[in-house]
Amino acid sequence: MNPDSRTDFSNNDDPIIDLTKTWLEKAVIGLNLCPFAKSVYNANLIRFVVSRADSKQNLTVDLKQELKELSEADPKQTETTLLIHPYALLNFLDYNDFLGVADKIIIQLKLEGFLQIASFHPDYQFAGRKADDITNFVNRSPYPMLHLLREDSVERANDNHPDIDSIYQNNIDTLRKLGHDGWNGLGLKNPAYPDSNLPSPD
Repeated sequence: MNPDSRTDFSNNDDPIIDLTKTWLEKAVIGLNLCPFAKSVYNANLIRFVVSRADSKQNLTVDLKQELKELSEADPKQTETTLLIHPYALLNFLDYNDFLGVADKIIIQLKLEGFLQIASFHPDYQFAGRKADDITNFVNRSPYPMLHLLREDSVERANDNHPDIDSIYQNNIDTLRKLGHDGWNGLGLKNPAYPDSNLPSPD
């Protein structure tokens, strides 16, 4: 596989993007886990990219490219990017280790202070919490993905929120009230599990 080849919206990628959008609509926006997501999503300012990378090395190539593209893009056209990588870093510990690499890439590209990366994974687990703790689902997504954000946009959103410190506790309260049955009721099929219909890379 050519490490520079990326498919944004091929037929094979459509189900991946569709499920990601469903997760955004039902969980991130629907449960108000991120108060800032709705306006950006409704304005079609999120770039959805599916990486075909099946290794950390190939994903690094895609990440560098997407960071460069976001840094050069007009924020009125592309505010943020979701780099979805269904075939790389399926193990959460490997994914978690890669986040350090991602931060170094930002520094290498001289984008520190301009862009940052938020992390989402099907098996996301916060430090000090059990794997089945429902509050882990704040950062659990259908596929492993890296959320590329503009720092000035994050700072502006934080400044404009009436009580930014309340978001964390509100999310915990929301998920504990919802519970695992409630989450499962959202119909967000998790392709990280064996009964998934995850497409195979070309």
